[in-house]
Amino acid sequence: QVQLVESGGGLVQPGGSLRLSCAASGNIFRISTMGWYRQAPGKQRELVASITRSSSTNYADSVKGRFTISRDNAKNLVYLQMNSLKPEDTAVYYCNLENPKLGVNYWGQGTQVTVSS
Repeated sequence: QVQLVESGGGLVQPGGSLRLSCAASGNIFRISTMGWYRQAPGKQRELVASITRSSSTNYADSVKGRFTISRDNAKNLVYLQMNSLKPEDTAVYYCNLENPKLGVNYWGQGTQVTVSS
C-alpha cells in the first residue's frame, strides 16, 4: 500500500509561483511513474505533468514552459514548480503514482491552488 501526501498549495496572485510537493510511502516510488493532475470546479480531472522512473517528462500544452516536474528518488518526493500562474490554473492538484506492471494506481488527497488577485 502506498500513501501520497501533497503539500504546498495556497492562494497566489496572477504571475506568481508555487511549488507543490508529494511525499510517497512504500518502496515502489523509484520504479513508478509519478504525475500531477488537477481538477477545476465543473471540469474533469486532467493530467498536468508526469515523470517516469527514468525522469522522462510530459506536460499538458497549457502548462508547457511554466511548470516543471521533478523527482527525488532518495527521498520519495515529487515536485511541481509552477511559475507565471494564471487564474485558469486554479484547481485542486492531485499527486498520482502509477505502475502498470504491478497493477497499481494511487492518488493523494489533493491540495488546493487558487490564483486570484
